Amino acid sequence: MSEASTPQRHVIAALVTNEPGVLAHVAGMFAARGFNIDSLVVGRTENPELSRMTIVVGGDDNVLEQVRKQLQKLVPVVKVVDYKEAPFVERDLMLVTVATQQDHSRSELIQLADLFRAKIVDVAPDRVMIELSGDEQKLEAFIDLIEPYGVIELARTGIIAMPRGNAAPMRRKPALAGGQPTPGSEEQGGLDQGELPPG
Repeated sequence: MSEASTPQRHVIAALVTNEPGVLAHVAGMFAARGFNIDSLVVGRTENPELSRMTIVVGGDDNVLEQVRKQLQKLVPVVKVVDYKEAPFVERDLMLVTVATQQDHSRSELIQLADLFRAKIVDVAPDRVMIELSGDEQKLEAFIDLIEPYGVIELARTGIIAMPRGNAAPMRRKPALAGGQPTPGSEEQGGLDQGELPPG
């Protein structure tokens, strides 16, 4: 099997305008075309008119290219950034409640939390709630270690990501004469950190 057709994990960021129904519009596009979303997170930026979507999808390079093209066609999408060939930082936030029915389990869980740089954010007689952030591998490793104690409830935010430095590949909509982007068109260039705020 060639490298181009090998299924892999892709992290994509899209800068979108704050309009009613934008999330449903993007999610509907993915569903209509059969793209499987592993994670989709929407967050505000320092610009009140813009939000940032971080989308994790699985598939080969053809899937990634189709996702980028389809996102570019949506009017509320201002820019699309993929991190396929650029180093980036990703974080996932987890809250997990773990049972502490035995006397020694609470102290053991506190030690595990310290090792993973997690925080104990709530304590009850029979359980503790732990907050942990990091990449997916870190969170999955922590879950594997605490499962024997009894996971009562678990919630994760999903992936957010930002590029390291100033060299992420980018697809943007070229501006028309009036300054408006051309829907569906794209070009490649360096990432402008000022134009793509954190989200």
